[in-house]
Amino acid sequence: MSIKLNNKLITLSTANTSYQIKIDELGYLFHTWYGKKIEGADDMSYRISSIDRGFSGNPYETMDRTYSLDVFPQEYPTFGNGDYRADCIQVVHPDGSNVLDLKYDSCEITRGKYQLKGLPGFTWSEDEGESIQVNLIDKESGIRVELLYGVLEKFDIITRSVRVVNTSKNTLKVEKALSACIDMVDGDFELIHFHGKHAMEREFERSPLLHGKMVLESKRGTSSHQQNPFAILAKKGTNEVSGECIGAAFVYSGSFIIEAEVDQVNQTRLVVGLHPEQFEYILNAGEELVLPEVAFTYSDAGFEKLTHSYHDAIRANLQRGKFVHTHRPILINNWEATYFDFDADKLFDIASKAKSLGIEMLVMDDGWFGERYDDTKGLGDWYVNEKKLGSSLKELADRINAIDMKLGIWFEPEMINEDTNLYREHPDFMIRVPGRKGVKGREQYVLDFTRKDVRDYIKAMVVNILKNANISYVKWDMNRSLAAVYSAKLDANSMGEFHYRYVLGLYELLDELTTEFPDVLFEGCSGGGGRYDLGMLYYHPQIWLSDDTDPIERLKIQYGSSFAYPIGSAGAHVSASPNHQTMRRTPFETRATVAMSGTFGYELDLNKISDKEQEMVKSQVRDYLKYDELVHEGDYYRLTSPYDSNRVCAWQTVSKDKSFGLLSAVVKSLEANESNIYVYPRGLDETAVYEIAGAKRTGRVWMSGGFLIPRIREEYESFRFEIKKV
Repeated sequence: MSIKLNNKLITLSTANTSYQIKIDELGYLFHTWYGKKIEGADDMSYRISSIDRGFSGNPYETMDRTYSLDVFPQEYPTFGNGDYRADCIQVVHPDGSNVLDLKYDSCEITRGKYQLKGLPGFTWSEDEGESIQVNLIDKESGIRVELLYGVLEKFDIITRSVRVVNTSKNTLKVEKALSACIDMVDGDFELIHFHGKHAMEREFERSPLLHGKMVLESKRGTSSHQQNPFAILAKKGTNEVSGECIGAAFVYSGSFIIEAEVDQVNQTRLVVGLHPEQFEYILNAGEELVLPEVAFTYSDAGFEKLTHSYHDAIRANLQRGKFVHTHRPILINNWEATYFDFDADKLFDIASKAKSLGIEMLVMDDGWFGERYDDTKGLGDWYVNEKKLGSSLKELADRINAIDMKLGIWFEPEMINEDTNLYREHPDFMIRVPGRKGVKGREQYVLDFTRKDVRDYIKAMVVNILKNANISYVKWDMNRSLAAVYSAKLDANSMGEFHYRYVLGLYELLDELTTEFPDVLFEGCSGGGGRYDLGMLYYHPQIWLSDDTDPIERLKIQYGSSFAYPIGSAGAHVSASPNHQTMRRTPFETRATVAMSGTFGYELDLNKISDKEQEMVKSQVRDYLKYDELVHEGDYYRLTSPYDSNRVCAWQTVSKDKSFGLLSAVVKSLEANESNIYVYPRGLDETAVYEIAGAKRTGRVWMSGGFLIPRIREEYESFRFEIKKV
C-alpha cells in the first residue's frame, strides 16, 4: 500500500520517496516530511521545533506558548488565524470577517486516482497507486476543505488538489484558494524557475532564497511566455546527477502564482495555485469549488532523476489519445514560406516538393479563412475563403491526399477581430467592459469563453471544417493575453470568477473536440510557448515550443523546457537561414540537429533550397524516422548547459532498454588553435559495450572518460552520434 495511516500519521510513499502529514493534538495538519522514503511508523514530526517566539501567537485552546501556527509547518495554511506567512485560502464570511480555523475531521483512502470534474489531471489505475481525501472543517462557518492527494508510485509523483465545500446556509466569498503548500523546516534552498518573453520562453534561472518572498506569477489569463507554472526547490550544490530537489508543476493553463518564502526562523514555504489578484469566487450554500492539481516529485539524485520522473509520468499518466505513443507525421508548415500570401496552387507546390523529400504532412497556417489577407481581420469567421484559395478546402485536401500527403490546418478559436461577420452579428461575444474601448493585441480581441453559447458557436464552425475535409492535424493558437475582462453573462458579484471560468470553458471545448475527433492530432500554441503547461499537454500531445526558430536560441528554450516537459511534446521545425526572427545564419544540418530533439518538421520554402540541401532533407527525414521512438519514449540527458562557458551544448537520449541512443552537440563559439572538447554520456549500461562514431568501449568507459568532439570546421556546426549497444 502506498498510503499508510498510523495513529495520527498519514504517510504517502512512492517507489523512492515519502510525504508525511501529522494530525496534532489540536486537530491541525502539520507537514512533517517530503524526501527519501521512510517507513509508515517513522514519525518525522520530531524535526519540528517548539520554542516560545515573541509576537507569534498561540491558539486559544492551548496554554503552551511554544505552540504557534506562525512557525509550525502546515499542510494547508489559512489567512487570519495567527500564521503571517504565505497562506492558501482566504474566505469572507457574511459578517465581513475572514478568519478560518481548519481542523481535521476525517480521511478516506481509495485505490486509483481521485477525479477533478472539468479539469485536466493525472490518471492511473487501481494497480498503479492510491489516493487519500483528508477533510478539514471550520466549525464556525461550515466550510469544509477537502485535501486530495494522489500517489503514483512507479514514477515518484505526488499530486495535490483541493475542494472547498460550503456546508453552511450562507453565501461565502472565496478571495483566495491555492492548490498546495509545502513547508520545509530547514532552509538553504534555491529556487529554479523558467522566465522568458515572446520568442524566448522558459529560460533557466537559479536564485538563492532569501528572507521574505519570491513570487513567480502570470496575470495574463494564460500561463504565459513570461513565467512558467513550474518551479524547483533545490538544495545548494544540487546539479544534474546529485543533490536534493523538489519539483512543483501546476496542471493549469491560466493565471497562476508560485510563492517561495523563507520565514523568520529560516524555514521555507512553497505555495502554488490560482492567482488571487484575479480570483474571487462566490460559493452559495451547498456549492463546491474544485481547484487544479499540482504534481510534485522529489529527487535525491539531482535534476536528471526529477526530469525522468516527470517525463515518464506525463507520457504514461497525463497525456491522452493515440498520438502520445505512436508516430506523428513529419510536417512542413507554410507560415515562414508564405505568411499570408498563398493559394491552393502554391500550397500544393510546397506539398509536392515536400513529398518528394519524404515529408508526410502539409500544415496550412494562418490566412485560409474569412477575409484574412493580413492580421487585422477575419478571426472568428471560420469558413473557407475559396476566393483566396482558388478552391474549396475539400478540393485542396483531396489534392494533397492524392499524393499521399496529409493536410493540417491552423485555428485561433478563442479570438475575434472587429472587422468580421462574427463581430457584426454577435458583438457581445467579445470580451469588453461596457462603455470602454477595450485593449487590443495584434489587432484582435478575445471571445468570452466563460459562456457556453459562445463556445458552442465556435465549436460548430470548427466541427464543420473538420467534418467537410480530410484534416489530420489542428494547430490551436492563441496570440494575445487577456485584459479588461468582463462577461455579459456574469453578474457583478461573480465577475471575479471570470479568469477561472474562462480556462474551464476552454478545457470543456478542448475535451469535446479531441473526443469527437480522436484521429486528429491537436497541437497547442500561444504565440509559440505562451501556454506551455501540463494543462494543455493533457489535451495536446505536443505544443509549438516557441515562435523563435533560431536553433542557437532554441538551445536555451529546449534546455529550460526539458526540466519538466517531455521533449517529444516540443514542436520544433527546421527554418530558413538567415533566421526570420534573429537574422542569424546557421548550417542547415544544425537546424535539423536541434529540431530532432522535438516533434521535427520544416517551416521554410522547400522550392528555394539548393539541391544539396534537398538531399540533406531526405537524409534528415530518414534519420528522424529512425529516432522517432527514441525521442518520444526514451530518457533525456542534459550533458552541458547552453548557459555555461562550454563551447558546446550537448544532450543525449537513451532508449529505456539502454540499447540505443543519440548524442547531439552544437558548437556555440569558435577559437583559434582549439582545445579538446569532451562530453560525457550518461544513462548507459556500465558493463555493456557501445559503439560511438566507430569506436567500441564499455558504457563505464564512455561515461567516465568521455567522448571527444571532432575538430570544429564552421561556426554553429553540429554533430549527431548514434550510440549502439554491441
